[in-house]
Amino acid sequence: MTPNVLIVAEVDSGRLSLPTVEAAGVARSLSGPDGKIVGIAGGAGAAGAAIEFGEYGIERAYAIDDPRLDGAPAQAQTAYIAAAASAVGAHLVLLGGSTAGRDLAGRVAVAWKAAAANGVTELAWAGEALRVQRPVFGGRATEARLLRGGRAVVSLRPHAFPAAAVERTTCAVERAPAASVPPALLAPRRTGVEAVPKGTGPALSDAPIVVSGGRGVRTPENFRLIEELAASLGAAVGASRAVTDAGWRPTSLQVGQTGRSVSPQLYIAVGISGAIQHLVGMMSSRVIVAINNDATASIFRVADYGIVGDLFAIVPALTAEIHRVRGI
Repeated sequence: MTPNVLIVAEVDSGRLSLPTVEAAGVARSLSGPDGKIVGIAGGAGAAGAAIEFGEYGIERAYAIDDPRLDGAPAQAQTAYIAAAASAVGAHLVLLGGSTAGRDLAGRVAVAWKAAAANGVTELAWAGEALRVQRPVFGGRATEARLLRGGRAVVSLRPHAFPAAAVERTTCAVERAPAASVPPALLAPRRTGVEAVPKGTGPALSDAPIVVSGGRGVRTPENFRLIEELAASLGAAVGASRAVTDAGWRPTSLQVGQTGRSVSPQLYIAVGISGAIQHLVGMMSSRVIVAINNDATASIFRVADYGIVGDLFAIVPALTAEIHRVRGI
């Protein structure tokens, strides 16, 4: 079987988001030489974002340049995505590893009568079925599934796949196939957007390196040690629930079951004991480094590398060494 793939774009400031670019790389690896890969984007500026698919070797895309979609609930996008999937003759609808992608996956699967899986870290065709793997139980086990029926909707795990390599071509953008969107779903109107408070450096959900601090830093003033280490690495800053509950840092920086789930290449946990609530949010990080003065702390059970000692001596020394090596 030569599969056809539809990539659902998420647009960030007029450009394709990183999760969408990761999805483009997966689509290229899955589709054979005769398979079609088509992108689709909706909302204000969708046509401009759809053209960007050409940067990653994708020659065709659909667009619905309608600002009403930006303020509409996810159900409003479902109809036109399902219609586009049928028009393309898609075997797979692929969404990036974001909150929006996870929300849409199940809705599109129901509308398109397809199998679905969220948070996928590996996928490959097995005949006409799609074999997928994903972490379950907070990353303590890996589940393998076969999605049968010739139709599948999959959202990826953030950072589980590399971004698509640049392979510039011309992308022909067409209006998406007509689909009936109930007027009630287009009735909500966005009146404004307020940026979520965040630390310096890259966004927590997209960063390849995350440095998080916990209760072990003792005071909000000491949290600057975490921020300085993160800045030296070009990393995002995260925090445990204890830190955000105490008001030391905004809740938007919280990593854990009730905060953000992150999957960076490197996760450094400083002064974090390793409560299960926190581990659920960072267990899928590729490399985990823990710094704690308690050798029995739970965080060391999941860490690839552990440093037992006083973080107030270790973190400044580590930051200084990174500055020296990087010539900062």
